[in-house]
Amino acid sequence: MIDLIYVSSAVNLMTQDELITILKKSRENNAKLDVTGMLLYHEGNFMQVLEGEEDAVMALYHKIAQDPRHHMVMRIATRPIKARNFAEWEMGFTNLRDVNPDMLEGFSKYLSEPLNSETFSENPSLAYAFLQSFKETLAR
Repeated sequence: MIDLIYVSSAVNLMTQDELITILKKSRENNAKLDVTGMLLYHEGNFMQVLEGEEDAVMALYHKIAQDPRHHMVMRIATRPIKARNFAEWEMGFTNLRDVNPDMLEGFSKYLSEPLNSETFSENPSLAYAFLQSFKETLAR
């Protein structure tokens, strides 16, 4: 098994309804592929972690990279994993617009940056920690 983190930018800003439609379809497709993960959205930018069997994750990532609703798709990191970090979610989702920065101790300053900023691409472990903080916040 692997996990993969990527960032991308939406061609157009997305409405809440569009995001919900994407999320529903993602959950449906990911359940069929046995892929889990989390999707973050902030002001036109996405950060997503996908986890599952390598072939399934890589095929899904390449499909996402070809999706015309995205551009500037950049893989931040891929690593082998022994266990899933987001096993209970076909796809967890957070629109960062709705997040109280005080809930993310140590990470609130990153909410003012685009998800595709160099901060995350230069430090993949920060991206993993950032996503994990959302998982823990949402589980409360």
